[in-house]
Amino acid sequence: MEKIAVGCDEAAYNLKVEIIKYLNEKGIECDDFGAAAGEVILYPDVAFKVADAVAEGKYKRAILFCGTGLGMCICANKVPGVRAAVCHDPFSAERARMSNNAQILCLGERVIGVELAKKIVDVWLEAEFSEKSRSQPKVQRIIELEQEHLRK
Repeated sequence: MEKIAVGCDEAAYNLKVEIIKYLNEKGIECDDFGAAAGEVILYPDVAFKVADAVAEGKYKRAILFCGTGLGMCICANKVPGVRAAVCHDPFSAERARMSNNAQILCLGERVIGVELAKKIVDVWLEAEFSEKSRSQPKVQRIIELEQEHLRK
């Protein structure tokens, strides 16, 4: 698997560290755009850096962490070409990939524990979007509407 971009603010530093360690044990490398230990950082700055890198094609997938996952998700979705999803259960993680072709997974350290986060990450990494799925026209429509909005 290709490298994954990760990022966090100080509210989710511990979960980020645990997930990076978990991914590394599975042979998956991570590039860390997030806060260092004890560093206070604004989540929009991290989210936009990671989402920009995904939109530019530097990474196929990324994981963002904050207290709830919501702030990171809102910011990442502001970057054209990016689809980010907050997932706090395995089913949502699977559907985020298979139905929405989400490239960025957002997790909240204050919402879920480490073991559940590992399961969610596993499901999200294993799930793939199919260009032949019933969801493909919906994702394509998202892309079209996004482009129309950008032209305004």
